[in-house]
Amino acid sequence: MAKSQIEPGVPITLQELDPSSLFYKEGVSLRVTAMLRGYSVETAVGVIEDGGRSLKINTHNIRDVSFRVGSIYQFIGELHIEQPNNEAILQARTGRNVDGIDMNLYRKTIELLRQFLKEEDNSNMVE
Repeated sequence: MAKSQIEPGVPITLQELDPSSLFYKEGVSLRVTAMLRGYSVETAVGVIEDGGRSLKINTHNIRDVSFRVGSIYQFIGELHIEQPNNEAILQARTGRNVDGIDMNLYRKTIELLRQFLKEEDNSNMVE
């Protein structure tokens, strides 16, 4: 029997999510944070936007979250690339409202986390 493991969502900014990115792959687990620009109750699909970039979010699996356009949300899920137009949509497995978050500070923390993890990997190689 095949082992199924849920991967943690890698924190990224929407600016990093383009077709040439390492993150732009079918099935990759991501964590994204951005403002909800639109939401359809009928399809359970929303669009988040940050820094001029947008991403569709499929929220079929999310319960007990009220979606309000203009609020900031954080989603963790798997990226799916729809063909033939190569459009990305995140199949969210969880989501939460994070209104009040300082997005500039959040982007900086992602940058610092990556720097720390890179340094940590390098120090483990030396030992």
